[in-house]
Amino acid sequence: MRHFATAASLIRASHPVPALAVTAITTGLAMTVGRDAGGLALTAAAVLAGQLSVGWLNDLVDADRDARVGRRGKPVAAGAISRRTALVAVLVSAPAAVVLSLPFGAVATIAHLIALVSAWAYDLGLKSGPFSVFPYALSFGLLPAFVMFGGGGPPPVWLVLAAALLGSAAHFVNVLPDLGDDAATGVHGLPHRLGAARSTAVAACLVLAASATLVDVSWVILPLAAAVLGAGLALGRRPGSRTAFHAVVLVALLDVAVLLSAGAQST
Repeated sequence: MRHFATAASLIRASHPVPALAVTAITTGLAMTVGRDAGGLALTAAAVLAGQLSVGWLNDLVDADRDARVGRRGKPVAAGAISRRTALVAVLVSAPAAVVLSLPFGAVATIAHLIALVSAWAYDLGLKSGPFSVFPYALSFGLLPAFVMFGGGGPPPVWLVLAAALLGSAAHFVNVLPDLGDDAATGVHGLPHRLGAARSTAVAACLVLAASATLVDVSWVILPLAAAVLGAGLALGRRPGSRTAFHAVVLVALLDVAVLLSAGAQST
């Protein structure tokens, strides 16, 4: 029973929702470029291992800060799993992600490794600086490179740019709910310096820019994105409204869908 509780706590500490989302999107992109079942399984395993390492490192590094502000659902901070257990999980999953990337070739492996190093650097301190968005842009931009190089060819620039823009938007959207707690514990990344309203506006601009890079794949995405964001930002002016936030997330999801179809058209 204790082992089950430890496993459940490890899953919660890994940030499972974003980890699975990134894994699903990357595997979906690999599917669009014609990777077979074995290749898809290997892609998913490599990306998931990397994302787990990022999540576990994040909770390990932030344990003291999370404990100070009483964040629930943080197993390391709450003592549900020890810091040693979290560290071992990182030290197992991180090299596993690299090893699982090796069958796709040296260039693809290097692309994935750089993406992971960037994400680990964010966890280890870049999140607290004015350039906190850069690791998101780099890491997300390199995921299509990992997939495409693993298939034998370089990714088109617009595909990398779209992924980098969506990753940057994800940074602003991801930290919005925690701005207050983060600031209280010494985290002063770019969104914290801009504030909630301006960070929401920046995220909207980023997903709109991502939509613009995808117009050759789907011409309707840009006017649709502009309409959704315009309505969301207008309605989001009401006190306590989350409409603007939800509009940004919706457009990001639409962009991801187009991004996946774009992978098929780029091969």
